[in-house]
Amino acid sequence: MTDQTLAVENLAVRYGGVTAVRSVSFTVAPGQSVGLIGANGAGKTSTLRALMGLVPRAGGTVRFGSRDLGRVAARNMVRLGIGYVPEGRHVFAGLPVEKNLLLGAYASGWGPECREALASVYELFPVLAQMRGRLAGALSGGQQQMLAIGRALMARPVLLLLDEPSMGLSPKLVEVILGALQRLRGEGLSLLLVEQNAMLTFEVTSESIVLENGEVAMTGTSAALRADPRIRRIYLGL
Repeated sequence: MTDQTLAVENLAVRYGGVTAVRSVSFTVAPGQSVGLIGANGAGKTSTLRALMGLVPRAGGTVRFGSRDLGRVAARNMVRLGIGYVPEGRHVFAGLPVEKNLLLGAYASGWGPECREALASVYELFPVLAQMRGRLAGALSGGQQQMLAIGRALMARPVLLLLDEPSMGLSPKLVEVILGALQRLRGEGLSLLLVEQNAMLTFEVTSESIVLENGEVAMTGTSAALRADPRIRRIYLGL
């Protein structure tokens, strides 16, 4: 079986003269779920965007199995089995829900596997099946988030990267997203979750990394970090 471990070593990201990420290292093994938490400006989104090749890396290496992702264009990541759910959803507002989903399968084509993937997405998010003909721009924020996740799943990724999936959602819709991510984790999909919502992160992931000012401040199991007094005080308000 091909190694599908994501290995990040000494990653650095700079914007002009400002260093947003410095010396960040971690791995996501097959079937593992890892969370990146931290305050605004901690470097979470910059880390994720650098992994996807959406911003230049100022240093370090990113590998997926034997592949150096520094040599892979962002548009080709999906062909390696890496799915990406960006911050802000970025659905195609002028297209119906189902066409948005089908666009997620462009790399693998629209044959029988595509129909199976579509059925799986509709099972995961039944509301999308009910609204398959509605324009994506007419959906609520939570429904658009489900659509963005479903679109990424259409390519049958082995690793899914998610950037702030709970942002701007009501507690009820956060619970829906939480349940979907827990189900995907249970099915063996590797997850890398970037979130400000530490409680959601600890519920979904097995390991977590705390970023502060672009650097790794703490790492550990999500259960241990959730019980840490410093994390409870700063991120959970307890």
